[in-house]
Amino acid sequence: MARKTNYSFQKSEREKIRQKKKKEKQDKKQEAKNRKAASRKEGVDIDPDIADIEPGPQTSNDSED
Repeated sequence: MARKTNYSFQKSEREKIRQKKKKEKQDKKQEAKNRKAASRKEGVDIDPDIADIEPGPQTSNDSED
């Protein structure tokens, strides 16, 4: 029976380590998500050649008379 209490202790220690790693992973994911969102807000690199193009049908500059 003495071994069983030691086993339970080891098992609980493993569980604590697993939970700690899980929390660190979640924190790391959240930090990356926040960093990605912040970079989108700050500086959106838009190609100056296509910056003024609007989606959809374009007006024609040629006159076909």
